Formats: sequence, C-alpha cells, structure tokens
Amino acid sequence: MTMISYIKRYPYLSWFLIGGLAFLPNLGASHLFDWDEINFAESAREMIVSQDFLSVQINFLPFWEKPPLFIWLQAISFMLFGTFTEHAWTSMEFAARFPNAIVGISTLLIIYNIGKKHFSENLGHFWAFSYLAAITPHVYASSGIIDPLFNLFIFLGIYFFAEFYADSTRIKNAILAGVMIGLGMLTKGPVALLLWGLTLIVFSLLHRKEVLNRFFVLLRGATLSAVIASVFFVSWYGLIALKFGFGIIEDFFAYQIRLLTTGDAGHGQPFYYHAMVLILGCFPIAILALNRIFVKKESTDFASWMKVLFWVVLILFSLVKTKIVHYSSMCWLPISFFSAQVLVTWSEGSMPLSRLKVLLFVFFGLLLGLIFTLVPIIGENPSTFLPYIQDEFVQGNLQSPVAWDGFEKWIGVIWSALILYTVWGKNGLSFQKFLTCMVAGIMLIFAYTRYVVPKIEGYTQATPIDFYIAKLGQKVYIETVGFKSFAHLLYFQKQEGSPTGEELMNRSSVDRPTFFVMKSDAEDRFKYHPNLILIKEENGFIFYKHK
Repeated sequence: MTMISYIKRYPYLSWFLIGGLAFLPNLGASHLFDWDEINFAESAREMIVSQDFLSVQINFLPFWEKPPLFIWLQAISFMLFGTFTEHAWTSMEFAARFPNAIVGISTLLIIYNIGKKHFSENLGHFWAFSYLAAITPHVYASSGIIDPLFNLFIFLGIYFFAEFYADSTRIKNAILAGVMIGLGMLTKGPVALLLWGLTLIVFSLLHRKEVLNRFFVLLRGATLSAVIASVFFVSWYGLIALKFGFGIIEDFFAYQIRLLTTGDAGHGQPFYYHAMVLILGCFPIAILALNRIFVKKESTDFASWMKVLFWVVLILFSLVKTKIVHYSSMCWLPISFFSAQVLVTWSEGSMPLSRLKVLLFVFFGLLLGLIFTLVPIIGENPSTFLPYIQDEFVQGNLQSPVAWDGFEKWIGVIWSALILYTVWGKNGLSFQKFLTCMVAGIMLIFAYTRYVVPKIEGYTQATPIDFYIAKLGQKVYIETVGFKSFAHLLYFQKQEGSPTGEELMNRSSVDRPTFFVMKSDAEDRFKYHPNLILIKEENGFIFYKHK
C-alpha cells in the first residue's frame, strides 16, 4: 500500500501521525525564546508554585495582559511531564510547547474534516497538506506561542456561525460559535470578539440582500453568540477584579488600546509589513492562493467567509501601530484553504499556474533560500561580518562560541535547488513537481528548525540562560537590569517573595550573593553603579555581582 493510498484509507489516523511526526520531535530542540515563549511558560510555572490557578502572574505579581486558557494548558503539561527541577522524563521546553503541537495536530484534523464535509475529500487533504507545508504554521506548531490556539478558536467561531447562516434553524451552531469565541477571548482577549464581529459585519455588507431578508433571525443568532462569548470573558475577569480590584481591568484595556494605537515594545513597522510576512511565512501556499484572495465573487458562502476573514485580519493589523509576526497569523487558515482550492483544480487539469505566479514562486523561493543559506554562513564566519555591524550588542552576540557542523548552509542551498528544479525543464512547472517541492519543503523546514534555530538561539540568549541554569538551586538572587526579560525568572526558577531589579542594586547590603545581568549597550548609570563589581563580559552581556 502506497503512502497516498494509506492516507486515503485512514485519513484521520494519517493526519494525526503526520502532524505528530512534524511537530513533536523539535519541541525541545532549543531553549524557550524571550519574551513570549518564556513569558507564558513562566506564568504557568508560577501557577503551579503558588497553587493559584485563577490568576495569571509574572514575577508573582498580577499579569493582566493575557487571559489564562493557554497558560492553564501549559500548567497541565508541566504537571504531566515535569520541569527540569523535578524528575521529568522530558525537557521543560518540550512540556511548554507540547500544547501547541496538540493544537497543530488538531488543526490538521479539523480542516481536513471541514474540507471533506463541505467540498470533497481531496480538498480536505490538500487543505491539511497546505497548512503543514507553509513555513510559519509549521514552525508555530512547535512553539510555545498563544496564537495557534487563539486562531483555531476564532476560525471555529466563524465556521459555526457560517453554518448557522446556512441553516438558521440549527441554533446550536450559533451557541457553538459563541463558545468558540468565548474560549478565544479566554486565550488572548477581546480581539477574538472584534475579529469575529468585524468578519460578520463585512460579510453582511457584501451579502446585504440575502441578509436583509433574514435580518432579525441572523441578528438574534449573532447576539446570542456574542452574549455567550462575553459571559466566558466577563466571568473570569469578574473573579480577577474581585480578587485584585477593578483597576486591573482598566490596565488590561489600556494595554489593548496601546497595542492598537502605538508601536508598543519597539514593534512599529511599515503598513505593508504583514503582507510581506504572509508571502514569505506562508511560502509556497501564499503564491497559490493569490488569485483566490483577489477574486471578486466566490462560488460558495464558505469561501466568501474565508476571504472576508483574510481581508479583515490583514487590513486591521496593517492599520494598527504594533506589528508582530503572529498578529496576522489568523490569515494562515484562509490562505491554506485557498491554496487547497487551487491544488484541487490544478490536479484536475483545469487551472495551470500563471506566469506571474511562477515568477513570484521563483523570486520569493530563492530569496528564502538565500536567507536560509546566509544565516549559517554568517554564523560560521562571524569575524568576516563583524566590521559591517555597528550595533555593539549584536557584535557581542556574534562572538558566542556556537559550534556549527558545516552542513547547515546546505539546507538553504538544497531549498534553492529545489525551487529551480520545480520550474526547470522542457515542460516547466507541473503539478507533480510542485507537490514534490511542497513535500521536500516540509522536510527542509523541519531540518532547519531542528539544526539551525537552536544555533540562532545560541547567539541571542544562550549565554545568560546558561548562567541562570548554573545558579539553579543556589541561595542567590539574579536580576536583569536595563532590558526586559523573563528568562531569569523561568531558568533560575525564581521563588515568590524575592526582591527585584534596581531595588536590589540600590541596597547597601544584601542577605545573599546577588547577580545582575545587563546588555553591553546598557546605560552608564547601571554599568558603573557603585554597588556593583564586574564579573565578566561575554557575548554581548555583562555580568555583575553586588558588593
């Protein structure tokens, strides 16, 4: 039995196993990344340490920026697998990222099922395949970031309401839509309700004749969904407000507004930022999906829902001031759906790729291949590139003693060769060659995540994290000064009640050895503080001890 026939015979088992093989092996390949991955994992650890599973905390103080659902899942994963301070049978990184691997596998199964139910088995398979073949969805399913779960809940909220729109007698679909959006709000906040509501409004405007004929029925369904969703969110925040005071709610909404209106945390980017992120991050499926995204009229209501969702997310997050890669990640599901549509029609011989798509495929494919190749080359030859780098901190990072095996750059070279092979030849780009390219691309993404990303982490943060781990279990204080970080909290396993930051620095005496970590470009008032003694300067970081 061939692989394809096996997948067709046992589709759900096949996608479960394929997802597990793609997402699980790389979960512990590198330390968790500062800020987001470490932030959420630390909140989960503090839940366990404090035995307070209602509140989200950072540094054992109320953390009002994120609701608790994903962090609850990480806490459960930690209790299941352990952390490196316990008798764990796997790494803490594996445990922190495990929930997203399950979300990634679940996403493959869900979109296969929806595609099969509403279109055809082929579309279901191509939808799951497209999602797996794109770079960022694949990588994020092996991460500890909230967004894959958040996106899945929003997608399901829209899907169930689309089902209610198709048959308004099935009120359970409006209820399920509300439950999904409510869970989304418990995952990342009211943006879930905002995206869902905007998608409904835009869809209604585009289909206003049909919507007006059923206006009150649809309005009642939407209101029911919104009320159910709000109950989830308000219930949890009500409990938190009773515990910490209503000021925490004001802080939460002030934070949400700041993200929308300012370039928070240095993440101000140009208007076209997310469009470029999606083209590169969802390569090659974004190229396939282009014509479907821009088509004026869709053949089905479901396709129309997907297109509206795509444009709502892209335009909204292109307008807001704070731009981070995962803000536009909700677009991955519509893009993979449209990619699947193109693959189905192409497999039936009715729609070859246009010359423009082929050119875009080659251009962006080779651009990614160049990036994938240059990163290891720079890592292997840092002294060659140091004269061209002005940033003192980055210069220090590049001097980290990261061991390269020499084969890593060939991943990028093979990627580029694969792109050229796909379009080369007498008959040009064929369906079979493109599928081969996508399958090989999945393997190369897997290899890059496993062998190159940990080495990148070796430059950016491994030096201080190794320092924190070396002090684990010792009766000392460790703090970062002059830059935001959560790594010392998680990897040193900081305990509740420990003093913090500049408070410790300014004390004339301390009750245990106290260490401070700064970046090499820290302000002089920190670097030359009278209470500090320099221990070492290493790879862009400076380590001090209190006198």
